[in-house]
Amino acid sequence: MNIAQALALRGETDSYERQENIWLLEHFLGLSALELKYRASQELTTAEEQAYTQALARIAAGEPLAYITGSQPFWTLDLKVTPDTLVPRPDTEVLVETVLSLSLQSNAMVVDLGTGTGAIALALASERPNWQITATDIYPPTLAVAKENAIKHGLNEVQFACGAWFDALGLEAEPRLDLIVSNPPYIDAHDEHMPALAAEPERALVAADQGLADIVQIISQGKYWLKQQGWMALEHGYDQALAVQEIFAEHGFSEIRTVKDYAGNDRVTLARLM
Repeated sequence: MNIAQALALRGETDSYERQENIWLLEHFLGLSALELKYRASQELTTAEEQAYTQALARIAAGEPLAYITGSQPFWTLDLKVTPDTLVPRPDTEVLVETVLSLSLQSNAMVVDLGTGTGAIALALASERPNWQITATDIYPPTLAVAKENAIKHGLNEVQFACGAWFDALGLEAEPRLDLIVSNPPYIDAHDEHMPALAAEPERALVAADQGLADIVQIISQGKYWLKQQGWMALEHGYDQALAVQEIFAEHGFSEIRTVKDYAGNDRVTLARLM
């Protein structure tokens, strides 16, 4: 099997499936997309062909490409990804863009709750090197991946803490944060999209009370950690904006607004503690 034949195994020309084939061959052959084009007649070794076809079978079975290649682009970073982490999505970049547009002091104190790969915290650190950012996660193997990504990109000023939500920060709440960000679990266990996400850790996807339980906890506890005029920005489901806005309002937040993702769906709601 040569490169051209390998690329044609799945998907039509210019399809997303064909693009995934390109990414896989880039990974297994160590070639760029342009090199693949000009070496279309190059034969794959037996080992390369076996690795490639096995990877296609894993994708067909529902496994994310990022788990096979071990990495995922996010913002300007290439992040290590493992089955202990969610695969960072482009829509989460909307959360990064949104908080970067806020007027915060140059040395703002920021917490990213449930950091996963570290995507949000590290993207913010790459743009705001003077922000004092702490990234938390409840699962130590996941936090280890985030730490590796910080080291990989030289973002050593980011601090990491293990624990459930604000428990990672200490026993007593104190109003010291300028910004809280999070992409928490927000999918209902019975959501129709869950079968397609079966390969990723359920604990990072599913929340009780129709997906809102963790959001309620973060908002209700977070107000005690925020300084006056501090901001909170949360990613949520496409149909949860009104509910999240109401939760913010119930807990004394104002300047509440929702930002849409790249597909035009409600995705991020932010609010300010007055």
